[in-house]
Amino acid sequence: MLRKNWQNREKLQAQATRQGFGEGLLAAAKLDPNIVALCADLTGSLNMTDFQAAFPDRFFQVGVAEQNMAGVGAGLALSGKTVFISSFAAFNPGRNWEQIRVSIGYNNANVKVIGSHAGLSVGEDGATHQALEDLATMRVIPNMSVISPADGLEAKKATLAIARKKGPFYLRLCRAKTPLFTSPEAKFVIGQAQVLQPGRDLTLIATGPLVYEALAASLALAKLGLKAGVINLHTVKPIDQQAIVKAAKATGAIVTIEDHQAYGGLGSAVAEVLVKHCPVPQEFVAVKDTFGESGQPAELFHKYGLDAKHIFTAVKRVLKRK
Repeated sequence: MLRKNWQNREKLQAQATRQGFGEGLLAAAKLDPNIVALCADLTGSLNMTDFQAAFPDRFFQVGVAEQNMAGVGAGLALSGKTVFISSFAAFNPGRNWEQIRVSIGYNNANVKVIGSHAGLSVGEDGATHQALEDLATMRVIPNMSVISPADGLEAKKATLAIARKKGPFYLRLCRAKTPLFTSPEAKFVIGQAQVLQPGRDLTLIATGPLVYEALAASLALAKLGLKAGVINLHTVKPIDQQAIVKAAKATGAIVTIEDHQAYGGLGSAVAEVLVKHCPVPQEFVAVKDTFGESGQPAELFHKYGLDAKHIFTAVKRVLKRK
């Protein structure tokens, strides 16, 4: 599931997950003539220009009108199309959540909601554009599946997968380029977590590009004699309960890692599984009930507690509680 040289960050290629989405959308559209795409005035930022050039009759620029985009997308889906609606996550689903809930979720419409530039990794765009609540707000909508790919390659695979699967999906993407560490041969299955390495002392469960930070932390922990399992939970909903429970039973301690608020996101979803099936100590590496600010992503990750130092601190806390 991992590239052979995944341990060497400097030698890995880098790609934003939004770039992988653009490649996946174009590839999916070549296979399925029913695919159409809508964008809210951010075609270049969402890497949809190749799709627009290849299929101009299947691309709709709705302008800065995210609520209208959700309604139009639902109408197209109910007419038989497979629809992708795209913007920054702060606006899609941030601004049009009610339209997504009623027009898409309630109708179980075949619409794929693409939210890019999510999390603190947006960096200099600042608090207004740093969607840190989207996993929480989208996973509570009935019928909605939620996916957060770990790197650009997985984002492409995820896009192809949700294009084939009927029903509403939320695909969470990031702005910044991050290491391409997953293997091209690795299979992407909706709802099936990827156990990147087994653990003995604890398990790190992460989603999105912070999966790589979890892997990096596991290498440092190994030098201290600690064997940390690492799980890529790319599908936040439907969640892979079996993988979570198995890891909890094997290691007895869980640390969840996400570029999102501590409330309602990946950590909360994992906790819901643990409290019911296998209660073990859990620590949360996430943003602690605050807005972000403008800055370099690495600076923000450090200030808001998402970097390797804070993963180490969370590991120490969870092991004391084990």
